[in-house]
Amino acid sequence: MELKIAVLPGDGIGAEVINAGMKVLGAVAQKFGHTIKAEHGDIGWAALDNGHKTALPPATKELCARSQAIFFGAVGLPDRDKTLPLQERPERVALLELRKGLFANLRHVVLPKNLSHLCPLKPQIIEKGIDIMIIRELTGGLYYGQPQGVTGTAPDRKAVDTMAYSEMEIRRILKVGFETARKRRKRLLSVDKANILATSQLWRELSTAMAKEYPDVAVEHMYVDNASMQLLRRPSEFDVIVTENTFGDILSDEASMLAGSIGLVPSACLGNEFLATYDPAAKNLPRATPFYEPIHGSAPDIAGKDLANPIATILTGSMMLRYTFNLQKEADAIDAATNAVLNEGKTLTGDLGGKSKCSEVTAAVIAKL
Repeated sequence: MELKIAVLPGDGIGAEVINAGMKVLGAVAQKFGHTIKAEHGDIGWAALDNGHKTALPPATKELCARSQAIFFGAVGLPDRDKTLPLQERPERVALLELRKGLFANLRHVVLPKNLSHLCPLKPQIIEKGIDIMIIRELTGGLYYGQPQGVTGTAPDRKAVDTMAYSEMEIRRILKVGFETARKRRKRLLSVDKANILATSQLWRELSTAMAKEYPDVAVEHMYVDNASMQLLRRPSEFDVIVTENTFGDILSDEASMLAGSIGLVPSACLGNEFLATYDPAAKNLPRATPFYEPIHGSAPDIAGKDLANPIATILTGSMMLRYTFNLQKEADAIDAATNAVLNEGKTLTGDLGGKSKCSEVTAAVIAKL
């Protein structure tokens, strides 16, 4: 199989971790007889520094549109971002545009057994391990609802944000949640605020109805405030969590700390092509290129020093193989090799208490393949 990938390293440590991820993908492709057609594009401050007028040049947009997947490093440099208006900053310009049409954000949070001491929770709470897939709706809710903004003049200004969801938006993300749970441990937590919010009342109604279509999946409903507490009280009991945009944004960041380091958590943003694997009707809906990125930022303080943790990016590459190219054995091979390196504990970057370089960790993962 030929894999057409738009490779966008971006800013800070983006170039280092994407280089690591591509090396691992190359090794897996060679092992299983695939060909990677990778085209690199400028994005973020890297694009501006190369003479482009915007952080997302037209050539990069076109590259992403014709590719099967986007492999993304990081954008944004805090000190330089301050020099631009909010709407022109690389993160706003690049990420929002490339994620258009991608409604499902998947974050996989796993605590390696050998690194359990890095988790901030007590040992007795995490003794059964942590393996959680958080599925966040990405295109609706408070972030995109209208009306939105600040009106009036001081001291009588008024600010408004609107939370809005259609049945279609709720059903499609719930579908992803149920199908994902069915392929894992068959447990789904649906998070809402149905005791207060009208959108959550609709969410609860639709999730309860859809549960009847999945009798093999154990479904639990929980208010978001309780869910945030239970993530810290009994994280080992969670399998798949599905929720709306704002709640998912907060809960996924909270959960990422359970892994011991933000440098271990991969992420994927998926759209109608992914939905079509479960719902044939989605094949006729507009396409948006799947977007894969680690959850960490550009970390400019360690950029160029070969100190960045490449694991999240390597695992993000695994998600790309699994969800866009349907290469399950290949993705399993990356996951197994990565887990072996982490649990062996001999080759770890500084954030995990080790002294190994980014390149050394990458080589160790490839060796395990």
